[in-house]
Order: sequence, then structure tokens, then C-alpha cells
Amino acid sequence: MKIIIDDKINEKCNNIAIGSIEAYVNVIEDNEQLWNIIDEKAKEIENNVPVKSITTIKNIADSRVAYKSFGKDPSRYRLSSEALYRRIARGLGLYKVNNVVDINNLISLNSSYSVGTYDLDKISGEIHFTIADEGETYTGIGKGELNIAHLPVFYDDKGKFGSTTSDSVRAMITTDAKHILMNIISFNGDDELAKYMDEACEYLEKYADGKIICKEINKW
Repeated sequence: MKIIIDDKINEKCNNIAIGSIEAYVNVIEDNEQLWNIIDEKAKEIENNVPVKSITTIKNIADSRVAYKSFGKDPSRYRLSSEALYRRIARGLGLYKVNNVVDINNLISLNSSYSVGTYDLDKISGEIHFTIADEGETYTGIGKGELNIAHLPVFYDDKGKFGSTTSDSVRAMITTDAKHILMNIISFNGDDELAKYMDEACEYLEKYADGKIICKEINKW
């Protein structure tokens, strides 16, 4: 699926690449086999990744540099993958949400990229990636009103709906979702994206009855 990367964000970071997967899925609350894989990955991180070293992981470090170029403090508004790593490294574990969101989080842990998955039936028109303007907010999942000013964000005809820090409730994945878009967001080029897109497709097919419609790497 085509994502339009706006000039506004490309001027600040010209190495953005977004691996996009469009699929039909069956969303269920829990998949034990999937969760066993996630649990194993979480234990690996908890046992081997100290909290203080998380910001040195390449894909997280490069994303933090991008945040600073956008004018956003990455220590206050953390990249979603960094937040997942920190939660696990501190021994807090992960929440089970549903199989598709859990796959989203697993790909984020494996890649250390921010990954966002959206209900395409809640999205209207072309999808763009840009930097949010001063004063912009939306209702973040589990966060209430979120200040998205200067964050990298996705938007459609209805407005902003997702960011690499926290997504909005508008297009979030619930058990009603059937038609989804998964975006793997890189601020350091596309060298690793194909590998993680293939991995995501495999998990969606195996654990969410996924039927992959298309996958595409979007660049400016």
C-alpha cells in the first residue's frame, strides 16, 4: 500500500523508509503459540539487555536522532519500540492485547523499529507521513490526550491517526478489525525492512489467518 512521505518530514530526515503490509486478518484475543514466542523474546531481552543500553541499539539510536531533528525530545516522547524494550528490561513484561497487536509488538521487538498497525476500515483517503504541527493533539491508546506536535505522524482525510510514539484510538486494532495496514517505520533506510516484512507476513498468516494483499517499501 502506498504511503506518501511528505516533503516536510523528508527535509528533516531523508532516510525514511516505511515497510507497509496490507492484509485481511481474523483478530482474536489470544493465541497461545504466538504468546510463547513473544514470551521467549521478552525473556531474552530481560536477561541480556540492560535498561541503560537500550538507547544504543542502532535502530532505536537512529530514530532518536531523527526525533531530535524534528524538534521532539526522544527521552520524553519515546519511540514505541524503545518503550517496549524499557518495559521488558525493567521486568514489567508485556500486555496481551490481541493476536494482531501482539504480532505488531513482536516485530517491533525483533527489529527495534517502531511498528504501527491500523484498521483500514477506519481510514479514509490517501495516507501520508509527516511531522505534526505545533498545538496538535489526539487521543492516544491508553494515554488520553497526547501532544503530537513535532512527532512523526500518519494522517488521512480525517486527520492524524498514528505516530511512532503512540497511536490514536481512531484506527486501533480491535477484534472487529478485518482489513489492516501494518507499517514498519525506519529512519535509517530500507536495508533491513524486507526481512522484517517477510517475518510479519509469516506471523500474520500463521497466527491471524492472514491473507496478504500487498506489501511495499515506501520512500520519498
